Amino acid sequence: MGDNHNVNLPPGFRFCPTDEELVVHFLQRKASLLPYHPDIIPDLDLYPYDPWDLDGKAMAEGKKWYYYSRRTQNRVTTSGYWKSWACDEQIISSNSSKRVGVKKYYVFHIGEAPEGVKTNWIMEEFKLSCNGSSSSSSSSSNGGRSKRRGSSKTDVSKWVICRVFDHSCDDNDNDDGTELSCLDEVFLSLDDFEDISFPN
Repeated sequence: MGDNHNVNLPPGFRFCPTDEELVVHFLQRKASLLPYHPDIIPDLDLYPYDPWDLDGKAMAEGKKWYYYSRRTQNRVTTSGYWKSWACDEQIISSNSSKRVGVKKYYVFHIGEAPEGVKTNWIMEEFKLSCNGSSSSSSSSSNGGRSKRRGSSKTDVSKWVICRVFDHSCDDNDNDDGTELSCLDEVFLSLDDFEDISFPN
């Protein structure tokens, strides 16, 4: 899993978080200065790195890399730049049906903007929604620590968590870990379902 602070994880551990888990369990707790376990995602000022240089620097699981970073408008690297792509996707809590975060998509281009050559590298950047960030900050802003909490509120809006992967590799991988049963394979091997006679 790359250089992940030498975390002692159990055998067979697989890091496969949902979008909601990335935002609520990892990003929200990190931005609010709360402890979380396992602490396996490193902080990186990532944008100076090309995506193929992430191995050994970011948390790796299969063909995907995860890392924390500060929000920035500068997404230029040594070899190219990250360009915004598609629409933002709202992340909704499964418990409360409230918006907890936003996922933004970026595609890596080699060369200088705007004439860069599009690659298969995709970045999904997760940030807290305004509602989620303000509630986590306001709930902890009691007592005579308002100055410290005020700076924490600023941190909440600046932290992001990113998932980077090569889309061409991702298409070929079976990431959900499901396997076909013997019956599934038999049915999928049949070319013409019209030849099958079902009992009445």
